[in-house]
Amino acid sequence: MQLKMKSIALLSGLLFTGSAAAAVSPEEAARLGQDLTPGGAEKAGNADGAIPEWSGELITPPPSFKPGDGKRPLPWPDEKPLVSITKANMGEHADKLTDGTQALLQQYGDAGYRVDVYPTHRSAGHAPQWFYDNTAYNATSATLEADGLKLANYRAGVPFPIPQSGVEVMWNHLVRWQGTHYEAQYDSYYIDKAGNPVLASTAIIANERNYYNPDKEYAVEGALAMVRVDFSAPARRAGEKQLVIDPTDFTKGGRKAWQYLKGQRRVRQAPTIAFDGPNPGNGGMSTYDDGFLFNGSPERFDWKLIGKREMYVPFNANELVFYASPEELVQPKFLNPDVVRWELHRVWVVEATLKEGERHIYQRRVYYVEEDSWTAVASEAYDVSGELWRVGYSYVSPLYDVPSVALISQGHYDLLTGTYYIAGVGFRYDGLKTQVEQKPARYFTAQGLSRSGIR
Repeated sequence: MQLKMKSIALLSGLLFTGSAAAAVSPEEAARLGQDLTPGGAEKAGNADGAIPEWSGELITPPPSFKPGDGKRPLPWPDEKPLVSITKANMGEHADKLTDGTQALLQQYGDAGYRVDVYPTHRSAGHAPQWFYDNTAYNATSATLEADGLKLANYRAGVPFPIPQSGVEVMWNHLVRWQGTHYEAQYDSYYIDKAGNPVLASTAIIANERNYYNPDKEYAVEGALAMVRVDFSAPARRAGEKQLVIDPTDFTKGGRKAWQYLKGQRRVRQAPTIAFDGPNPGNGGMSTYDDGFLFNGSPERFDWKLIGKREMYVPFNANELVFYASPEELVQPKFLNPDVVRWELHRVWVVEATLKEGERHIYQRRVYYVEEDSWTAVASEAYDVSGELWRVGYSYVSPLYDVPSVALISQGHYDLLTGTYYIAGVGFRYDGLKTQVEQKPARYFTAQGLSRSGIR
């Protein structure tokens, strides 16, 4: 279906199409900690109070949570939806629904798809003081060079807390704060055309956020993040491994990726683990740069900052991420609405248009980046004919012990085939572990993959 972007209230002076960016003035940066939070979000609530003021106080974890636990129970288990949005009443809420959400309501509303909106909690935007100090430095110093491909003059914080372009917002998403490292075991499912859930993969992910890690024993110089995935199921994938290292400067060879395939019993470089390469970890239903809604180099798209809007998006999704079983979560056409928590949040809207001469299966993409966490929480992808193709959501949850929120689970609906997938759910396992010993740098090498491979 061809859906047009609704008219969007633009923020004065924030409509940019260029990829290069410069720091803001000291006067503008002085807003941090005043009318803006130390991370760059609007501190005040919205006009009707549905979005509360950011207080800076940490979310109080429920008594059942013990420090070091990987599963985080929801702090507000007794809350009920304020409103349920269906196909019948979606017109009343259209100004706060993304085009993708409206498309899902139109396509699946008669089958029971709905959006349950809960009270908004600003559980994101909390970090150590050094993070805020570095963010204040970045506001007047950090820049993007080489057409937006190189982050320069930065310290480990939000690089662009007062963004001036769409590519700046996306860099904020790429380096979003969710601690220095984490490990998790997870499942990913895809749902076929007949509505049957299929286990696409079970794996252990180890993610070192080098951008925030000053300890060179664990960090690779110039790396943004190192991600290693070890697959254990289904049987055809058990024993496979992948390693991805993304830089803060994509002009120096870009992403480095390796793959261990048990049938070959050797490690090979894997340049296809990038951009629009199909991701078998999700049953081939997404591209590699669909991971976390967007990851990797921004080089193939022009990025336009549209502005900021108040939107209903999934948030504080602890039940979905940590506790819902596949039987509870997965339905033939869409995730069980009883399990998906939606809230009203302010989001930056960024439009990506494929550059002339570049190749990608998507012609245009739209991202909605939540202001407190700088996390992409919703997306839309359009095919070469301009038709809305895939609708994506991420399901973030608060990590009380970091503190931060983390993007763990994500998925996309394919409107053209009527299929979808959900990746990164971990009810069977120990959840997301942040209080674990960091892996040494050698773990994130081709040799490290080879040493742990099946012989």
